[in-house]
Amino acid sequence: MAKERFVETYSQGVANIRKIIVDTETGVNYLLLSSNMTSGCGVAVLVDRDGKPIVTPISAEN
Repeated sequence: MAKERFVETYSQGVANIRKIIVDTETGVNYLLLSSNMTSGCGVAVLVDRDGKPIVTPISAEN
């Protein structure tokens, strides 16, 4: 089975949804926000205090 490109690492809320999604190829973290998942949502790259993308280390065996 093929490896998932994006994985959800954090989820909060039922009506006001917040999720952190990690790209398994680059390790870049994204924030997904939605007031409900049917009327649209927003996605943004998470950045550190210097404005650089937050990257989760990706191990070779994952």
